[in-house]
Amino acid sequence: MTPKNLEEAIQAAGSPVELLRNSQMGPNVYPVIPAEYSNWRAEQVAWQTTCALFNQSYHMTDMYIEGPGAIKLLSDHAINTFKNFAVDKAKQYVPCNPDGYVIGDGILFHLAENLYNIVGRASIHNWLQYHCEQGRYDAKLERDERSAVRKDAVRKGYRYQLQGPTAPQILEKILGKPAPDVKFFNIGHVTIAGVSVRALRHGMVGQPGWELFGPWAEGEQVMEAILAAGKEFGLKQVGGRAYSSNTLESGWIPSPMPAVYTGDALKPYRQWLPATGYEATASLGGSFYSTDITKYYFSPYDLGYGSIVKFDHDFVGRTALEKMAPLPHREKVTLVWNPDDAEHTFGSLFHKGDAAKYIDFPSAVYAMLPYDKVTNGGQTVGVSTWSGYSYNERAMLSLAMIDPAHSKLGTELTLVWGEGESRRPPVEPHKQTEIRVRVAPVPYSEVARTAYRPH
Repeated sequence: MTPKNLEEAIQAAGSPVELLRNSQMGPNVYPVIPAEYSNWRAEQVAWQTTCALFNQSYHMTDMYIEGPGAIKLLSDHAINTFKNFAVDKAKQYVPCNPDGYVIGDGILFHLAENLYNIVGRASIHNWLQYHCEQGRYDAKLERDERSAVRKDAVRKGYRYQLQGPTAPQILEKILGKPAPDVKFFNIGHVTIAGVSVRALRHGMVGQPGWELFGPWAEGEQVMEAILAAGKEFGLKQVGGRAYSSNTLESGWIPSPMPAVYTGDALKPYRQWLPATGYEATASLGGSFYSTDITKYYFSPYDLGYGSIVKFDHDFVGRTALEKMAPLPHREKVTLVWNPDDAEHTFGSLFHKGDAAKYIDFPSAVYAMLPYDKVTNGGQTVGVSTWSGYSYNERAMLSLAMIDPAHSKLGTELTLVWGEGESRRPPVEPHKQTEIRVRVAPVPYSEVARTAYRPH
């Protein structure tokens, strides 16, 4: 019998790990926009030297939450504080399961009194929708699904990001006056091409930037105005290939596994989730393997979110996180691949016999939930969750969570690349390869470390 929900899909597969390990899905897709507008190298360089334009209108799920109960729904299911979260502010929003492990994360915008918009992968939207329905909150939800799972590409709103050293000059030329003086993650209101546009002060890789958004029908004229103003300032549009690699320099983990696959308390939720949804079809790949799905879960502390955990309100997972807080936690780091090992791994494609797993450029991710094993002396000491190449740094990089004893900067470890046998389409026959890696800071980009949250 065909499974009707996530719980039934797990039972049919035998375990959550088997379900996700055998998913036929590839990595997360960036639909509609071209893979490259020029070439991914030049597009990467633009966000550090001139300005990059990201079109974020298609690949993320939006949900609008409105009503007097909206703030309680959000607060009850977030590690974040909501003190002083006024209109025209935004924040990274992180919900956890009752055991304190992350469901996902996204950006939450406070658009108007009792009106919020949350943007990210579907796991957080599903979690909030379920609890809104079950908890009878005085709020209504409107979902705007990403283009990959809908019949047309028309969304409720467009979303563009200007990012790079010349972004202020471009925005000033568009506006005919200096850009609005708003603090990091605050929203200003500007007029572009005769229409009102919200402008979130942002910075993905440490460079100045704004996220510009508004109604879908006005998106094309706003885009034309940006492109016209950006010509003299080296503006480059960024395609799907380069976009998925910018996180290597900024240090954000795009794809923590939603921690929903275990526990009797979450069984009703798994029965509510469809068998065709994100949680049931997301592919799990990489050299890290455990039959215990909880070994793939992350706490907020593992992901470097300890500073935004606030015990000033009641929320799902609070008790568990209070117990975790004083304990040692894995450290989020950047791993820099040894260039000789990287060359040898890629070079194996040019010789007869068993080759290593293909390394795609610039993003080497080949599953929606990538997990590679990091070892020291053969013992697993951490896990890498995103790998790829930065033309700006001329290096292969991985974002990883490492045990504290092995997370000191400069420590040499080993990343195991490839997973051996697999029935998933993105995985060709290959042999696993060991890559020497060096522990480095996160964010790896120096400007991102020193200027990511400008005042």
